[in-house]
Amino acid sequence: MTVNFIRHFYTAGNLRKAYIGITDEPLCAEGRELIRSIKYPECTVLAVSPLIRCRETAGLIYGDQSQVVVDGFRECDFGRFEGRNYIDMEKDAEYQAWINSGGKKPFPGGEDVLQFRTRCSGAFKEFISGISDTETVSMVVHGGTIMAIMENFAVPEKGFYEWHVGNGCGYICEYDGKNLKMTGSIGW
Repeated sequence: MTVNFIRHFYTAGNLRKAYIGITDEPLCAEGRELIRSIKYPECTVLAVSPLIRCRETAGLIYGDQSQVVVDGFRECDFGRFEGRNYIDMEKDAEYQAWINSGGKKPFPGGEDVLQFRTRCSGAFKEFISGISDTETVSMVVHGGTIMAIMENFAVPEKGFYEWHVGNGCGYICEYDGKNLKMTGSIGW
């Protein structure tokens, strides 16, 4: 089965390099322009995060195609860091402790990073188990969601942050029921 992972287009928060997780922020004008510069693969099944930036992106790419909303594909809750960027927090002791942990500590007042990764990977496994091997799936989700799924299922193995993908970009993979093998990229 082919699975296309696509990160949503830009929001105003993305342009500010802010931590935008649970904030249900729409696309900005610059984000909507990305569709003009990238060719996206077709699909027979379209899965999305429930957040508006993913649903809007999917609508721009795939028009009126039916979207399957998967709650487990939501982005991480960044807690106290939500809506702020690294410049806003350069003197914040909790932020510096999180950075010094290599991004492994839970977000203060937010979601535990390991629980987030487990949630995304579990949602992927559950969703994909109900899809026929002959289908081509596109998943329009968040960068963190893609990184969590790829870290858990992709071969060869790479760390979470090594799977970072820019807005509007993504990976084309073949899924054999156990592993994802990257066969191409989108928008690079």
